[in-house]
Amino acid sequence: MFVIIVGGGQTGSQLAAMLLSEGHTIKIIEARAPVLERLRQELPAEVVVAGDGSTPSVLEEAGITEANVLAAVTNEDETNLVVTSLGRFEFNVPRVIARVNNPKNGWLFNTEMGVDVALNQAELMSRLIAEEMSLGDMMTLFKLRKGQYSLVEEKVHPTAQSVGMAVRDLDLPTECVLAAIIRKGQLIIPRGEVILKPADEVLAVVHSSQVAQLAAMLGPTR
Repeated sequence: MFVIIVGGGQTGSQLAAMLLSEGHTIKIIEARAPVLERLRQELPAEVVVAGDGSTPSVLEEAGITEANVLAAVTNEDETNLVVTSLGRFEFNVPRVIARVNNPKNGWLFNTEMGVDVALNQAELMSRLIAEEMSLGDMMTLFKLRKGQYSLVEEKVHPTAQSVGMAVRDLDLPTECVLAAIIRKGQLIIPRGEVILKPADEVLAVVHSSQVAQLAAMLGPTR
């Protein structure tokens, strides 16, 4: 995958290093001389492009017409929005990601500005805190569909209402599917006749609005 990163600050440089370590092709664009010097010390010289990433000619120099992903991660929201608009509407980049620096500007980072995914750190942190407070021992393994769904894992508590119940009889949330049950290190397919037992590790895909309902079913009875 070919990724162009606009912004060589700590976020951009760490993203570049991570993508390179995973075998992806990247270019990182930065205009500030001190930052360029640091980037050339940290990264292969050929991936660093000097210039203003909100300028079409600089994006073209970086190879924007061949990019699979464009990530605008400068510390200026205005710059990031210019970059995303160019990437989507001028160069038709398939996937456009932008960093939101000021939470008050979050509403601007939408598809009309060319943004597929907006990384609003304050919003992500608040959601994570709220989610963790409501989930008890449930662990979110990863997010799907821009966070609409999650793959979660929880160990069935000995006092859970679901202990001793067959999978077919569980009152699961409407947008929830059990993916697997791990019992004493063995994988069990969650067919209808399978009975849940204490300490079973349940893996499920569930809508974000119904995660707490699933957690209540598998966690301790309150």
